[in-house]
Amino acid sequence: MDKLAEQPHRRFNPLTREWVVVSPHRTKRPWQGKIEKLPEPAAMAYDAECYLCPGNARAEGLRNPQYTSTFVFDNDFAALLPETSIEDIDDKGLIVARGERGICRVVCFSERHDLALASMPQPQIRNVVETWAEQYRELGRMPWVSYVQIFENRGAMMGASNPHPHCQIWATASLPNQVEKEQASQIEYHRQRGSCLLCDYLAMEIERGERIVCRNQDFVVLVPFWAMWPFEVMLLSVRHLGAMDELTADESNSLAEILQRLCIRYDNLFETAFPYTMGFHQRPTGGQPHPEWHFHAHYYPPLLRSATIPKFMVGFEMLGSPQRDLTPEVAAERLRSLSEVHYRSRG
Repeated sequence: MDKLAEQPHRRFNPLTREWVVVSPHRTKRPWQGKIEKLPEPAAMAYDAECYLCPGNARAEGLRNPQYTSTFVFDNDFAALLPETSIEDIDDKGLIVARGERGICRVVCFSERHDLALASMPQPQIRNVVETWAEQYRELGRMPWVSYVQIFENRGAMMGASNPHPHCQIWATASLPNQVEKEQASQIEYHRQRGSCLLCDYLAMEIERGERIVCRNQDFVVLVPFWAMWPFEVMLLSVRHLGAMDELTADESNSLAEILQRLCIRYDNLFETAFPYTMGFHQRPTGGQPHPEWHFHAHYYPPLLRSATIPKFMVGFEMLGSPQRDLTPEVAAERLRSLSEVHYRSRG
């Protein structure tokens, strides 16, 4: 394993069955040097111009209620619609199209415009977790829905159009590409070995410890062996469960706690509101048993060296395979060493 820290190699992702190139020899200490910071925006608990703040107007004359906790609404500019009249097209397997039904919703985490998961009180994050679980149940009961994707784009760098703390939920009639890949891999692993792919993987990571970032009694955050983005992590449940609707009360509290701890570490890394795309991968809906599925989340942050220097996927990475210089082990150590006191809270 020592050679993996020094020489170029490929690492296999068993969930997607894809490879990532790792080139640790290119830089031994990639985070050294000047850490550039972005100016901190003025903190506003309420923004009269924000279309997500309580009481404010949205599109088509709609107005938000004076909510004081989480607030869920159908996206005013939804990418998918509940009905479609498109007929299937298949011309020799080369020109293929199918209609796709869906429901797109927005979940505001808090009425406060100036908060994020890193700065929200844990009971409020618990409310967010419960809202996610309720939405998974509600949307999953619709007979045509196959999957409920909960995800958050944080920061303008990740395409977030509004800084108000929020996420999105898309319920789709078909399985999304990445979910379909993960399902196929987990089914095949379960068929061959009679056990859960991510249960077995998590047990190995806990035993070795080198890629663990933080953990509590119910969840573990780690940098996966096959991580593609510089500070990518996975969040996995310790208990084998398939989806949010299986969380116990204690596990909901634990999930709220670990989400906050991770987000504080991210913000502390470059002392900035750390951008990322994150999402939960969980059991498809529809009532069918899925013993192969293990509840987890992926975090894909783009920053590499500072608040202003992201990693770009270009050239060989777009045309061939993803590549990284910073090894997952070094990334995990860097995240593990960070304080869990938010940098804005330090005296």
